[in-house]
Amino acid sequence: MKINKILMLAFLFFVTQLTTAQTELQEITSTLMDYIEGTANGEPDRVKKAFHPDLNLYTVAGDSLRVWHGQNYTGGIKKGRISNRIGRIVAIDYENNAASAKIEILMPDAKRRYTDYLLLLKYQGSWKIIHKSYTFVKYPDE
Repeated sequence: MKINKILMLAFLFFVTQLTTAQTELQEITSTLMDYIEGTANGEPDRVKKAFHPDLNLYTVAGDSLRVWHGQNYTGGIKKGRISNRIGRIVAIDYENNAASAKIEILMPDAKRRYTDYLLLLKYQGSWKIIHKSYTFVKYPDE
């Protein structure tokens, strides 16, 4: 009888952890999709919802590190202006209230493929992108 109780408690713990993990992954994915779809569909409020207000974007241009404040980035998104951006989530990794994600954005008009590396934190009940580092490669001319 004692073994049955232990097995039942272990099973309940496993199910609770699995359910929590699925929920966290869904919440992280939702935040990432707010960023991806918000930038593609001209929805600056949706992007602001995904980004922490103090977010900065980082990239390297030549030998220089460029830093771009997230508010300037979201300020450049024109409401209702749809752009030819095709985004997808490549990977998500998380533990407790910290996560990282890799995003790929294809921009056929510019003949570029951007790769974003994002850091997220969950606080006050929601996931926010707190950091974005990115790079791009050009498509070959046809």
